[in-house]
Amino acid sequence: MVFYLWPTLRGIWLSFTEYNLLTPAKFVGLSNYERMFQDPIFWGSMKVTVLYVVLNIGIQTIMALLIAVLMHRLTKSTFVRSVVLSPYLVSNVVAAIVWLWVLDAQFGVFNQFLEWIGIGKIGFLTDEFWAIPTIAMINVWRHMGYTALLIFAGLQTLPESVYEAARMDGASETRIFFSITMPLLRPILALVLIMTIIGSFQVFDTVAVTTGGGPANATNVLQMYIYDLAFGRFQFGYASAMSVALLIVLGIITMIQFKLTRANDTDLD
Repeated sequence: MVFYLWPTLRGIWLSFTEYNLLTPAKFVGLSNYERMFQDPIFWGSMKVTVLYVVLNIGIQTIMALLIAVLMHRLTKSTFVRSVVLSPYLVSNVVAAIVWLWVLDAQFGVFNQFLEWIGIGKIGFLTDEFWAIPTIAMINVWRHMGYTALLIFAGLQTLPESVYEAARMDGASETRIFFSITMPLLRPILALVLIMTIIGSFQVFDTVAVTTGGGPANATNVLQMYIYDLAFGRFQFGYASAMSVALLIVLGIITMIQFKLTRANDTDLD
């Protein structure tokens, strides 16, 4: 009630007002939403955010699924699980600072290595082409272990008898994976995708630490723009309208995912 419902309701109310913290909120109707639909920076930020989500979720899900299956088939060691999870235990800000140092265009360790092997330095966080893919990969590195453990937990619930029957019928590992593991794992994957996509749309701290939304708005994700409007320009009403719009977008995406993946059904019945 205190930390979720009340802030949500207050944010929705503020989206219909002009509010700057110094004066009482003034009701302006749908003006903030009209401004939002005509704001090219908003649409640019939405485009950048979607690109980030596609890269981050696509790579993260594939890598996490691969790690989970390998752990399930090769080892169930608690130590291995701890190692896989360790990047997730590092705070986003600390991880971003470390990678900012590693990838620095002038003095970064990785760029020194690239120059040593003859490729030359790359502005991973200063070049418009590389910035968003780099931020996506930083967050893939940090989150894929946690995602892998969620999938691994789902794999633990699958009955071993199904795999034994498949092996007795001569099914290859590839056939078992695509014909048994993936269909039975679908509800878990659906849940994981819903959680990770919602989290990816809310990316902020990695961008704030590494690029600040630059260069030339190339990494100005929606949360970064909302933050700048609210705490940089004190346009809390307009920032709240964008937050509500993001809430609606995420709600629609979640419902579509839930329907398409049949997350509430299982093939184990």
